[in-house]
Amino acid sequence: MDQPVGIMGMPGVGFFGMLVIGFLAGYVAEKAMNRNHGLFTNILVGIAGSFIGGTLAGVLNFQYQGFLGNLIVAIAGAIVLLWIFGRAKSRGVN
Repeated sequence: MDQPVGIMGMPGVGFFGMLVIGFLAGYVAEKAMNRNHGLFTNILVGIAGSFIGGTLAGVLNFQYQGFLGNLIVAIAGAIVLLWIFGRAKSRGVN
């Protein structure tokens, strides 16, 4: 069941679903990585994480769909994103 997805969407959810998933994924990743961000940053980290997670899921041939699938993939991607930024910051890279 391939569903076309635009640049500002995720498979199985709309634009507002993407914002909710972005916030939730950013919030969970923030707590998992022991960080302290604001609402807007959580949304951005979650949305960026969903693109990273979606790419990793495609490479690993992991099939996901709907709100819960997108949320899990976005959380994983957001954690990877925060981990990468944390490593870069600890090495002094700006």
